[in-house]
Amino acid sequence: MARKTKEDAQATRNCILDTAVELFGSQGVSRTSLNDIARHAGVTRGAIYGHFENKVDLFSAMIKRLICPLMLHGEEYTEFLNRDPIGFLRAVTTEFLGKLTHDVNFRKVFEILWHKCEYVGDIATLRQQLLDEGENHVEVIEQAFRRAKEIGQTHTELSPHQATIGLVALTDGLIFNWTKNQKMFALETYGNPILETFFKGLGVGER
Repeated sequence: MARKTKEDAQATRNCILDTAVELFGSQGVSRTSLNDIARHAGVTRGAIYGHFENKVDLFSAMIKRLICPLMLHGEEYTEFLNRDPIGFLRAVTTEFLGKLTHDVNFRKVFEILWHKCEYVGDIATLRQQLLDEGENHVEVIEQAFRRAKEIGQTHTELSPHQATIGLVALTDGLIFNWTKNQKMFALETYGNPILETFFKGLGVGER
């Protein structure tokens, strides 16, 4: 019985988060209340508070559930980065763009983050957490570019930091514009060729 209760609680939590994704995406974060989420999820407001402290906590949980660090952390990928840093960066960007293309909920969360959220009021407290996580990823990317320069995988006058900013700006630009208007281009067929052209501009050889 205890196991069933735990499973039921997890199912309720997931239902609340799924509903939040849908409502945040359709009407924006600031215009969506916990009452809205409770009503559409078919639960009481008290049930929401049983899982989340407030809307900020719920919003944060929505992000953490779907946006994982992907390939940027872990011993296996540290070894990959040191052995083949450009291969590591290619794999990271390919996985990330692929997940955006094929995982609907993952894409919806990015649409919310980029286009449906005003980082004001209580939600503003979450902005610094997102920035800190982004800086962590930037550090890993720069580490890969430094390693690539050390072992001769890149031949460019750009510093590792400049190359990092270029890759981040290019990737973010693809994500921002595609999530804003998917009719503009097909991310699945445009993303990797565009990024590969960037890598070749750094003097990187073919795959």
